[in-house]
Amino acid sequence: MKIKTVVVLGSGTMGNGITQVIAQAGYEVYMRDVSQELLDRGMAVIKKSLSKFVEKGKITADAEKEILGRITPTTEFDEVVKKADLIIEAVPENIELKTKIFSELEEKCPPETLFASNTSSLPITALAAVTKRPERFLGTHFMSPVPMMGGVELVRGRMTSDETLEEIKQFIISLGKTPTVAVDYAGFVTSRLLDLYLNEAAYAVMDGNDPKEVDAGMVHCTNMPMGPCALTDMVGADVLLFVLEILEKEFGEKFRPAPLLRQMVRAGHLGRKTGRGYYIYK
Repeated sequence: MKIKTVVVLGSGTMGNGITQVIAQAGYEVYMRDVSQELLDRGMAVIKKSLSKFVEKGKITADAEKEILGRITPTTEFDEVVKKADLIIEAVPENIELKTKIFSELEEKCPPETLFASNTSSLPITALAAVTKRPERFLGTHFMSPVPMMGGVELVRGRMTSDETLEEIKQFIISLGKTPTVAVDYAGFVTSRLLDLYLNEAAYAVMDGNDPKEVDAGMVHCTNMPMGPCALTDMVGADVLLFVLEILEKEFGEKFRPAPLLRQMVRAGHLGRKTGRGYYIYK
C-alpha cells in the first residue's frame, strides 16, 4: 500500500464518517473544512460515535484515544493537501463547487497524489476533466452512516487507470469495507436502483397507502432491513429529489420524481434532519 496519509475535505455527515473509519484503520488523516465551528461539530460527531463503540465493547477506551490522535482537524488548505497520498473530497453535491476544489487541488498537489470524490450521482469523468490526472481520479461513494455501512461503491471514470482502481480497492478493503465497482453513468448502480425504489414508495403513499404499512410490507414481506419511507426520512427528501432530477435528465421519464416528494421538500418536511418527513420526530 502506497497510501499513508489521507486528507478528507469536508467535516459534515459524510466527511466526519469517512474520517473516522480511515483513522480507525490506522491511517493519519486530516479533516479539513472552512471554519473551526464546522470542524468542532464534525469532531463532536466522531467522538460520540467512538464512545458508543466503547460502550458496546467494540473498541477499548485506549483504542478510542489512539484513533482520535490520528485525526487532525484543520482549516489549512495549501500546506495540508501537499502532504496527502490520497484526497477524498466530501463537500455538498454541487458540481461547480467540486470542480472548483479539484482545480485548486491540481495546482497544489504533487502529481502522484490520488484524487477521489465522494458523490452519489455527479459524473466522475466531468470532475476528473478539470485536472491533469484523470487517470488518478475516481469516485468513492461511501454509504451513510459511514461507520456502520459495509460497502463502498467505486466509480471508474472514463480515464481512471487499472492501477488507480486497484490501489483504491485495496485501501477500501483495509478500512474493513467491501468495494464494488460501477460505471460512470448518473446514479452509478446503488443510487440508480435505490432511488427508483424510494421514488416508487412515494407514489404508493400518494395512492393512499399509509407510510407505516408501506414500510412494514417491505420489511416483513421482502426482508428489507428498513422500509423505504423511513429510509427516505434518514437520507433526506431533498437529497432524494436532487438525485432523481439528475437521473430523470439522464435516463428519462421512469425517474420522474413523485409530486408528493416535491411537496414534502417545498414544505420543509425533509425527514429526520428537520423533525418531519413521512413521520414526525421529536
